[in-house]
Amino acid sequence: MTARMTALEEFNFLVTNRIPRYSATRFMGWFSKIEQPLVRDLSIGLWRLFADLHLEEASKERFSSLHDCFVRQLKPGARRVDPDPAVLVSPCDAIVGASGRLQGVQLIQAKGFPYTLYDLLGDPDLVREYRDASYVTLRITSSMYHRFHAPHDCRVEQVTYFSGDTWNVNPIALKRVEKLFCKNERALLRVRLEQGGQEVLLVPVAAVLVASIRLHFLNVLLHLGYEGPRVIPCAARLAKGEEMGWFEHGSTILVFAPRGFALHERVKEGSMIRVGEPLLRLP
Repeated sequence: MTARMTALEEFNFLVTNRIPRYSATRFMGWFSKIEQPLVRDLSIGLWRLFADLHLEEASKERFSSLHDCFVRQLKPGARRVDPDPAVLVSPCDAIVGASGRLQGVQLIQAKGFPYTLYDLLGDPDLVREYRDASYVTLRITSSMYHRFHAPHDCRVEQVTYFSGDTWNVNPIALKRVEKLFCKNERALLRVRLEQGGQEVLLVPVAAVLVASIRLHFLNVLLHLGYEGPRVIPCAARLAKGEEMGWFEHGSTILVFAPRGFALHERVKEGSMIRVGEPLLRLP
């Protein structure tokens, strides 16, 4: 990471974690949807000053609002999905964070900051199933493509929603805020692969200015004001690479695969990965 990027991350952490996070997040949700050309252009221009924003791959050249730009779709063919049935692909564009194999039920948030599956999932039976599992932390920065996709031909069987805080999830925050992912708003997607019937977990984690997760197969928006059922059964079938939903801004997706799966050799901490590129090898 360059000195400039480190300075920006530090500034971002100080600003976003010294403000009323809940109120700021709700305000940004409203403000970003204002469809006024001057507001839109100034907002996107200011965004460009603090982020490496590239819109060449977007499916349209003009956006109705800042939010419309955040949740932009890509041109057809902009992402190639690896067709190998033995490979689980990345659900999103991201920077690879901590990854590897759990030590029992413990995994790493950042160096010196462990947390446990129980802290994250809150289900003892599920925790036992994923003991010694493989995991990957996929960090989506503010300027990246914010939609996420099915990692394999699969069926989403259940979504569990956890209301929570909206801490920033940048690297500096991960090194300073203990059990950050377990404190933030998040959703747990239980995904059954069509090949072999194995289950994997996807955990989209929201963050400050982001707290809102949209899933195509649910008719509700998961956000800080959501008061519906915490556990939502579903039976959504998706093809490998098919769009599942999106964040309203940037955040993180945690991927868990049970014993027998292995990280693909191309997955390295700090490296960039894009939708459809190999992430894990099936047993």
